[in-house]
Amino acid sequence: MVSAAEQMAANTSWSALGKATELRKRILFTLGLLIVYRLGTFIPVPGIDGVALREFMEGAQASIGGMLSMFTGGALGRMGIFALGIMPYISASIIVQLMTAMVPALEQLKKEGEQGRKKINQYTRYGTVALATLQSYGLAVSLQSGDMVSNPGMFFIASCMITLIGGTMFLMWLGEQITARGVGNGISLIIFVGIIAEVPAALAQFFASGRSGAVSPAVIVGVMLMVVAVIAFVVFMERSLRKIHIQYPRRQVGMKIYDGGSSHLPVKVNPAGVIPAIFASSLLLLPATITTFSGNTTNPVLSTVMAYFGPGQPLYLLFFTIMIVFFAYFYTFNVAFKTDDVAENLKNQNGFIPGIRPGKRTAEYLDFVVNRVLVIGSAYLAAVCLLPEILRNQFAIPFYFGGTSVLIVVSVTMDTIQQVQSHLLAHQYEGLIEKSQLSGKGKKRSRRKAPARR
Repeated sequence: MVSAAEQMAANTSWSALGKATELRKRILFTLGLLIVYRLGTFIPVPGIDGVALREFMEGAQASIGGMLSMFTGGALGRMGIFALGIMPYISASIIVQLMTAMVPALEQLKKEGEQGRKKINQYTRYGTVALATLQSYGLAVSLQSGDMVSNPGMFFIASCMITLIGGTMFLMWLGEQITARGVGNGISLIIFVGIIAEVPAALAQFFASGRSGAVSPAVIVGVMLMVVAVIAFVVFMERSLRKIHIQYPRRQVGMKIYDGGSSHLPVKVNPAGVIPAIFASSLLLLPATITTFSGNTTNPVLSTVMAYFGPGQPLYLLFFTIMIVFFAYFYTFNVAFKTDDVAENLKNQNGFIPGIRPGKRTAEYLDFVVNRVLVIGSAYLAAVCLLPEILRNQFAIPFYFGGTSVLIVVSVTMDTIQQVQSHLLAHQYEGLIEKSQLSGKGKKRSRRKAPARR
């Protein structure tokens, strides 16, 4: 049976969107701030040698440089003020979430409600500043070592760090404003727009390689079909659920006895989302990033690391898979789906799984289910992340195409569409309530006085 909410969501149209004034304002506000973000990616950091940077990025476009440029919306390739992107904030938020799950003081702070949430957000901002400081210093020194700076020296390093840190903090503020006053999650939309903005240039370069004969037409058709298949597969897996039946007993309120209801507890096949892929990519690409931007290819240690753990190498793919599986389990059981807390909440609500005793037995059963669901979820994440890496290296695709970016684009698109539908449903409910009130008033006015009985 289809619920009433799902029926109303299916009946939404452009006319309903035009009538929803509040939703239209939110969408325009979101688009305006995203345009500001895109304009900022074209404002360069002072002191950069544009010609040397362009030559470097053209040479690194098919490898690590293409990935970093895609996640920053091209700001890194142009060395704009948003060159660090929003990744320091995402890394800080993930670290704070993991620490909240492991440190009792932070876990207690999380349970304090709105005040605790504000303090945790403040710690996340401090962590963002710290990570942005480290990354901006490393990037400034690497640019100076790679001879991509007009006037090297401490003044350049200081100005570059201040500019990049300020750009990251401004992006964080933009994301918070979009989340509060716009549509969708602001941080996710900034990453989404950065990835989508680089797609047309990458496709043009890909087709130009086909016209020049560097890539065969069969490879072009195969890659396009693979992209469509991967997107369809990601949508299917992100909507997949394992439903656990929940039963609620009868309850008595005064002299009335209410029948017990039943519901289900949804367990996503991939509860951790795209976070395991982001974490694994960040850790494995750290040595490649240092080597690429510093231009240090003579160091024997870095050369050995790049020979075995460079993008596309067998050991890189093996450790990438291991780390994705590890972070999928670790993040799910410590942050995304804590079985002890779920079992305790069910017990407090007088809910139980048929045949399973509440409390510890329920937590053990949830561990059993989630462990087996994550076998499919982690394998799905690893397959989506590794398949483009393998094909890109086998067929020498001249631009970066990764499974992590596909996961982010599909997940953010689905989440944003769902929020738009929620706003439209709320608008339709308000319209129905107003109509029912108006019709009720009309009936009262048209009601005639009944003749008195004789």
